[in-house]
Amino acid sequence: MSEIPKWASESFWKKVAVWVTAGSFLILVILTFDTLEQTKAGGKRVPAYSVINKKIDYQFDKKLNKFMPVIGGEELLFGKVFTEEEAEQLVTLGKKTTQAKNCMNCHTLLGNGAYYAPDLTKAWLDQGWLTVDLREEQMLKFLMDPENNARTFGTGRKMPNLNITEAEAKGVVAFLKWMSSIDTNGFPYNFTTIYAEDD
Repeated sequence: MSEIPKWASESFWKKVAVWVTAGSFLILVILTFDTLEQTKAGGKRVPAYSVINKKIDYQFDKKLNKFMPVIGGEELLFGKVFTEEEAEQLVTLGKKTTQAKNCMNCHTLLGNGAYYAPDLTKAWLDQGWLTVDLREEQMLKFLMDPENNARTFGTGRKMPNLNITEAEAKGVVAFLKWMSSIDTNGFPYNFTTIYAEDD
């Protein structure tokens, strides 16, 4: 009987499996740390929280062939200049509120969630708020009393009243404004913003 080649032996494949698993784990760890670095606030793709003090738009960049957030001059949120620390606290409150109220059960945020209700990734820039001057007030009213402030655009879908306080609503608005500044690699595509008529 001929001898079994080394590459066909059970011990060889056990060793290969251990090395491949260990190598894959190491690559996963490296990619995890790289992703954390790439997605932290204040980085290239995810602006610092104080971006809520700026005008944010979303325009097509012909050079990159994708839609990109455009950070402009001063456009205060709630008529106030927020320090980085204050902005982080407000955005964090909004993020935690969207998590506590299970917004992703109906909505999509940054590509994650459900598809029953509108995608909130660029909700701050949505033309549904009609004008820039009315946007903050309309968003606050809607979040605190969606049943009486909803615009369903013929879908008949309405958000339930989630008993969001004014402080939580302001946090959610800040979170949505900050989220609209994130470079989402062109998602959503072909999105027309509230500023489109100004251009």
